[in-house]
Amino acid sequence: MGESPRGRPRRTIDTDQYIRMTARIVSGAGRRVADADPDELRQLLELRDIVDQAVLQAVTGLRRSGATWQDIGDALGVTRQACIMRWAKKVQP
Repeated sequence: MGESPRGRPRRTIDTDQYIRMTARIVSGAGRRVADADPDELRQLLELRDIVDQAVLQAVTGLRRSGATWQDIGDALGVTRQACIMRWAKKVQP
């Protein structure tokens, strides 16, 4: 473990744990909006755009690291062709 800029020990969190934690936060946000003002629903919906950008960033990084469209499709449970159709034009070389 390294140190944070403030000198505290840095905790290492695996990516799968980080994603599960994020999912719990987003689910909680949905429950909070359900008990709140309908105007907050738009803010919750904006998270979809953020997730789409994060997936594109991940796909771009995986491609740069040598992952094939088949590898990505297998991970997502879709065909290689579906990946190409969805992301090939958006992925930065």
